[in-house]
Amino acid sequence: QVQLVESGGGLVQTGGSLRLSCAASGRTFSRYAMGWFRRAPGKEREFVATIDRSGDYTNYADSVKGRFTISRDNTKSTVYLQLNSLQPEDTGVYYCAATSAGPLRVGRIYDYWGQGTQVTVSS
Repeated sequence: QVQLVESGGGLVQTGGSLRLSCAASGRTFSRYAMGWFRRAPGKEREFVATIDRSGDYTNYADSVKGRFTISRDNTKSTVYLQLNSLQPEDTGVYYCAATSAGPLRVGRIYDYWGQGTQVTVSS
């Protein structure tokens, strides 16, 4: 089992920044690729970013490419998501997830999920 706890969400104005963290406990963190997903009000969950076990490979949704950065620190069992140039459409609950399958964009292949952290961007 892997337990994931997100933090760092909040309310920011358009153009602002946030840094989300996801702390993992349980099994060896470095065995898992990690992903960030989000769910906007009234919408389905969508992929945001993923990172492989070592941190060498990352992949982003087109909507966040160039604005968001995913990273990880395996010594701290933590994955991060830096959110810059935030827009109102980035509002939602952000979830981190872990998978043993590799850094993929498909939510259903992720084995473990956190409880989410709310990001609200005001216009």
